Amino acid sequence: MKKLIKQIIWISLISFYPLKVEQIQAIVPYYYFPAIKNLQEQSLYIGKNAYQLLYFGEYEDSLNLAKLAVKINTTNEKLWLILAEAQIANKQFTNALNSLNKAEQINSNISEIYFAKSNIYLKFSQLTKAKSALEKVINLEPNNHKSIFQLGNILLMEKNYLEAIKLFDKAVKIKPDFWQAINNKGLAYFEKNNINLSIKLFESAISIQENAEPLLGLASCLGSSDTKLAIQIAKKALAKDPKYVNYDYRKEQLWGEKLQASAETLLQNEQLKDDVKLAKTKLIE
Repeated sequence: MKKLIKQIIWISLISFYPLKVEQIQAIVPYYYFPAIKNLQEQSLYIGKNAYQLLYFGEYEDSLNLAKLAVKINTTNEKLWLILAEAQIANKQFTNALNSLNKAEQINSNISEIYFAKSNIYLKFSQLTKAKSALEKVINLEPNNHKSIFQLGNILLMEKNYLEAIKLFDKAVKIKPDFWQAINNKGLAYFEKNNINLSIKLFESAISIQENAEPLLGLASCLGSSDTKLAIQIAKKALAKDPKYVNYDYRKEQLWGEKLQASAETLLQNEQLKDDVKLAKTKLIE
């Protein structure tokens, strides 16, 4: 009898054990810890979405997503670059510089980092730092025509016209249809009093793209020699882009004092009175 009782108790314990295990498992919470690889992939996906929002002009949303992407993955320089671009779009230039420095610490061989830095330094009027950043881009990418052009623009701002022209020539040699560099050569030569060469350069730029800037530049060159043609071209320029009626805007486009004076004289012509007035009205609107 005692042996039978022991057998019954043993069988009961065996049959009860799995039930207890199941009950314990049922109340222990289950946590999912994603692998590092999955987190990195997720951060890149978020970063891509942030960049797309930036492209479509959703600057604030882009910034929030870019911050999240970097928070998830702090070791990817591309994410820091995207964050910097979003910060620039939101006019957070100091924060953008910090983000670019983070990207540079991770990978110092990415030319986009230094090009972005140069643009920020230019906004802060720190020309020496901007030049240094652009030189780093050119060291990494000797045929980067945009950086060569931008470096030429800084020299144009410093009134170092001959060196600026050399860089514009170099940019055009790399990209023959780079009308902006051809146009800026025209700006430089006008300040050097070589008006005939400026005319040819503005005409060359127009043959590539009929933009308002070379049009008004050409009109300003012709103002004293062929007023009738100058007025016709100026009308076309103001119709294409009324911003060029504004002295300060032209200054932002690196127009020198001599070309500015010529443009102001032309725009005061009575035959351009209505066109100038319309352009200024459009600016206000």
